Amino acid sequence: MGVFPDFDGLGGIGDLRAVVGALLTFVLIDAILMLIVSAIVWAIATAHGNYATASKGRIGVLVAVGAAVLAGGGVAWMNWLLTVGSSL
Repeated sequence: MGVFPDFDGLGGIGDLRAVVGALLTFVLIDAILMLIVSAIVWAIATAHGNYATASKGRIGVLVAVGAAVLAGGGVAWMNWLLTVGSSL
């Protein structure tokens, strides 16, 4: 069975790919910056005994790691799905 999406069927699909690639780049950069800031807040708040702020810093670190994993893993997963789909 040769079912495969026709990415050239729409006009401007190359521009859409460029925009999505740029947005993923911004997401990864923001996630790294958020990770750095949240880790600093977590460390300073823990050192000073402010456990409420330390927990918010820890949540920020986990959210940043999750965003980076989803943004990076989404591209890899989509490429894998396209490869599997083209081999069927």
